Amino acid sequence: MDFQSAMRISASGLKANRVWINVVSANLANINTTRTAEGTPYRRRTLILEATPVESDFQAVFDEALEGQLERVDVSEIVPDGRDFTKVYDPSHPDANKEGYVLKPNINPVEEMANMMSATRSYEANLAALNTARQLALKALEIGR
Repeated sequence: MDFQSAMRISASGLKANRVWINVVSANLANINTTRTAEGTPYRRRTLILEATPVESDFQAVFDEALEGQLERVDVSEIVPDGRDFTKVYDPSHPDANKEGYVLKPNINPVEEMANMMSATRSYEANLAALNTARQLALKALEIGR
């Protein structure tokens, strides 16, 4: 693996993890949002990552995919979670229905914190890989002197 490939892989991982951290942060920030602009509670969001080769030529992409040399990860989309909202009995809440139930977002704070820790650790690992590649490149230049 050459220096540019190592940098490209780590940079794409950093970008994907930054997006993941932002999505988790938005989920945690809206944990008590019972009414959005659409009139429904906030719906938890998650992202879909996709491994993408760098080249755009079909045969090169196909060959790289067969050899396992995909060089980039991209966020293909941010999608809403399909789980049902949580019903909480609170007749004094302004968004309560006739029976006194309020629909709360489908967000589990423990799950979100675990996702945040995972995204943070992945970000740190990509940063460490980027720094290692940089240090190896500098050492290789020193050998050439």
